[in-house]
Amino acid sequence: MGAGGRMSVPPADKKAKSDVIQRVPHAKPPFTLGEIKKAIPPHCFKRSIPRSFSYVVYDLIIASLFYYVATNYIHQLPQPLSYLAWTLYGICQGCILTGVWVLAHECGHHAFSDYQWLDDTVGLILHSFLLVPYFSWKYSHRRHHSNTGSLERDEVFVPKVKSGVSWTAKYMNNPPGRVITLIVQLTLGWPLYLMFNVSGRPYDRFACHFDPKSPIYSDRERAQIFISDAGILAVLYGLYRMSVAKGLAWVLCVYGGPLLVVNGFLVLITFLQHTHPALPHYDSSEWDWLRGALATVDRDYGILNTIFHNITDTHVAHHLFSTMPHYHAMEATKAIKPILGKYYQLDETPVFKAMFREVKECIYVEPDEGEENKGVFWYNNKL
Repeated sequence: MGAGGRMSVPPADKKAKSDVIQRVPHAKPPFTLGEIKKAIPPHCFKRSIPRSFSYVVYDLIIASLFYYVATNYIHQLPQPLSYLAWTLYGICQGCILTGVWVLAHECGHHAFSDYQWLDDTVGLILHSFLLVPYFSWKYSHRRHHSNTGSLERDEVFVPKVKSGVSWTAKYMNNPPGRVITLIVQLTLGWPLYLMFNVSGRPYDRFACHFDPKSPIYSDRERAQIFISDAGILAVLYGLYRMSVAKGLAWVLCVYGGPLLVVNGFLVLITFLQHTHPALPHYDSSEWDWLRGALATVDRDYGILNTIFHNITDTHVAHHLFSTMPHYHAMEATKAIKPILGKYYQLDETPVFKAMFREVKECIYVEPDEGEENKGVFWYNNKL
């Protein structure tokens, strides 16, 4: 396991914690991005249109089968069982559609094909279906990749310093409060981020992913924000027509439940990739792109790693080479581990346990204890 993995402590020390967090090195690494790239087989950077589309087709076939079974058979079940069946459908369909979301995310990174127009067309269709403003998120996400780990310029899950923590935090820093925090974060976190930039980088004025005049975007990007909005409006209109034809309850069961799962996984995956007691953050005096890109962690979601096209357990490689197709990321991750050494972070803590640990331990960041590292910040939870 990489640096930041869990180390057991001798049982003789009863007061010691059962495991210890090892911080990732924060000094400038003794390798360059070019040296990392040389360790990866060249074919890993090649994008294949047939192979990329095969994953889209496969996911859509599975989603269609779930849809067919749900709409043709669940209503035949007695009422208590039908509730359970719709819940199971929502979870399973949501997992598959999270995979579809990941493929659209590939398009936003130009990792789907060698043709930008094709990537944008596929990404716009897939993301719009999931009520994601494709171009809007593509550009804000690109800035996240350009500024990962920066306290001033990163775009998502930017940690607060202690003075910026809300007065309510100390009242929520307990088991019931953490449960409430996670419920709100996993259900409302994604739409709140898109609409109000909650948990995002602070701007000097209102920032919204649906607003072409938002400070998130440059002038040359604003026209495409209209296209994103048009895609969302088209899908919303389609959902409205379906509600008129089939009923609102039908739409909520068939589409709303899975979408809630997709949104929840999206927030959870991103949260756990960038929130960990072992990860450093940097202010402008210390930050550089490579150290920022390495300030992320691979996680193990079990079988969901495959369903999510390995966005979960190859995230370090993805941040280093975001145009690399997902189907080469596992091979690339194995290739770069010897180069990265302790700079590579893998945490195989069960996801359910990890999300409660991170929401408990990672409340704010404070400067490193060493005088020479005041631009390096680590998570703390002492309120």
